[in-house]
Amino acid sequence: MGAVRRLPRALLRRLLKGAALVVAGFAVLSLLLVLLLREVPAYGSMVMVERKVQAWLAGEALPIRHQWRPWETLSGHAKLAVIAAEDQRFPDHHGFDLVELRRAWSASRDGARLRGASTISQQTAKNLFLWTGRSWVRKGLEAWFTLLIETLWPKQRVLEVYLNIVEWDSGVFGLEAAAQHYFGVSADRLSEVQASRLAAVLPNPRGWNAARPSPYVERRSLWIRQQMRNLGGAGYLERLTD
Repeated sequence: MGAVRRLPRALLRRLLKGAALVVAGFAVLSLLLVLLLREVPAYGSMVMVERKVQAWLAGEALPIRHQWRPWETLSGHAKLAVIAAEDQRFPDHHGFDLVELRRAWSASRDGARLRGASTISQQTAKNLFLWTGRSWVRKGLEAWFTLLIETLWPKQRVLEVYLNIVEWDSGVFGLEAAAQHYFGVSADRLSEVQASRLAAVLPNPRGWNAARPSPYVERRSLWIRQQMRNLGGAGYLERLTD
């Protein structure tokens, strides 16, 4: 009888030990992966895989257009435009913009719809390692990977990876593919207006068009250009190497 009473406790210990080993293994593997991608180009992302699977399940063909471009060959206008549009405190925070989080929470308490406050670091973590959609599991994993890349990568690398993997249209990923797709130029030849229009469509990349912007997208791109000047222009990017 004593052995029978002890069995559930022993089983529980084994289950807990197994769970701890799984968590530890995941932590080590994710750490090694983030360290590897600090130096190795990201030639794909989990969101690219997700889009391919979605298309396959729908019985459709979805060619992925993507070409990695190093930092030096990415338009300075595009770098600044994306920061101006998405995360103006990017050089200063440690992955999470607490100011925007407080504003979003206050707005939701006042009855407004809860809006996103994701940083470029969080979006990089989500696009590179995870999937789209909303769940507490995904948000928890996003926070973990955000902490890893903020700890192990310089800010310049975070933005470099983001610009190379972010989605800009169905099957169009990264700045090089987007520049070619919308404007027929390379990623290093984008003008300020073109860059601001690309940044303007990021909240809805499969629904908005950077080459034929709607009045709303055009107004948003004008606002982004104003924000780029308010940030101080190209000199602002020097803060990413501090």
